[in-house]
Amino acid sequence: MSKVSKIFVVGATGAQGIPVVRGLVKDKAYFVRALTRNAQSQRAKDLVALGNVELVEGTFASEDDLRNGFRGCDGAFVNIDGFNCGEKTETIWAIRSYEIALEEGVKFFVYGNLDFVYKKAGYNPIFRTGHYDGKGRIGEWILQQNKDNGPRMAAALFTTGPYIEMCISSQTIMTPTVEDGVVTWRVPLGDGAVVHVALDDCEHYVRWLFDNPERANGLDLEVAIDHIPYSELARAFEKVTGHPARYIDTDIGTYWTDGPMAAVASMSSGYNSDLNDPAAMTFRQNFTGFWTMWTHSRDNKGVIKRDYGLLNEILPDRIKTAEEWFRKEDAKGRKLGLGSLWERVQPDRLKPILKIGEDGRRGKL
Repeated sequence: MSKVSKIFVVGATGAQGIPVVRGLVKDKAYFVRALTRNAQSQRAKDLVALGNVELVEGTFASEDDLRNGFRGCDGAFVNIDGFNCGEKTETIWAIRSYEIALEEGVKFFVYGNLDFVYKKAGYNPIFRTGHYDGKGRIGEWILQQNKDNGPRMAAALFTTGPYIEMCISSQTIMTPTVEDGVVTWRVPLGDGAVVHVALDDCEHYVRWLFDNPERANGLDLEVAIDHIPYSELARAFEKVTGHPARYIDTDIGTYWTDGPMAAVASMSSGYNSDLNDPAAMTFRQNFTGFWTMWTHSRDNKGVIKRDYGLLNEILPDRIKTAEEWFRKEDAKGRKLGLGSLWERVQPDRLKPILKIGEDGRRGKL
């Protein structure tokens, strides 16, 4: 590579953005310009400490800020925080992000995407999941635009899913409890499975996209560890830690009464979206569709599928099982002084992985 490629990253301080930036700058092959609402936040400072990172303060909900960010960059990674803005606002700013990147001469645009589950389920309303559908329909729009604009600005999708880190973190929809010494996941999953994603693998997948723009152009790279049933998740945790764990299937009504997000069930799923707007969804509405998606997705034969052969080709040493992830995470936590997995899931030790949990549903667009 004759010169360092400069990448503008929207969502850089989020759970996914941090490993994405790390993967781009780790060998100084890329230089990252990271958008942040607060350059003095610890997450922003940690990005700068990686090297080859500059911060630009602003918001994805500003054309001027987007232009300033894209200008002078030849690549972009855009992952808008739908839990900040809500589905309606995310739609317009995702579209404008693509259009402004094109205006400013960006050559390769990667969009942080989620499955368009409403469409994949045949537009059955029980699967309606706002934060998934909001990204998924824009992802399809970007690939359609790419048919005309590809020679001018190539584009790819990076489609993820729930981070497996959320299973051992506070303030998530699958936060565990410890009941009589047993780590317990009480979620409405039935016999379904979740396509959990390892954040550390995101570092390598996105780097592959930028390293291989010709092959990646027009690609929807849908990633996951595996389709993981929660009975398997509990067995893996128990095997790795030596402490008992279990999954208890929970009906959706009980989940919204007693589950980890019961306190916000009636609140807007996007904290800057107004429930007086008919386009807004509550947490309960949004995540009822979410859990319905996964109850219909076991064994890679249901609504949500993945091409694991392609993922093995792109990242041969990717994490492939819940047990493998738990082993790596246990070792990493001990090395960083965070304690063992068993220690980290205790109620007084659980920490947030999502920025929304760390920020406490605060902040501007």
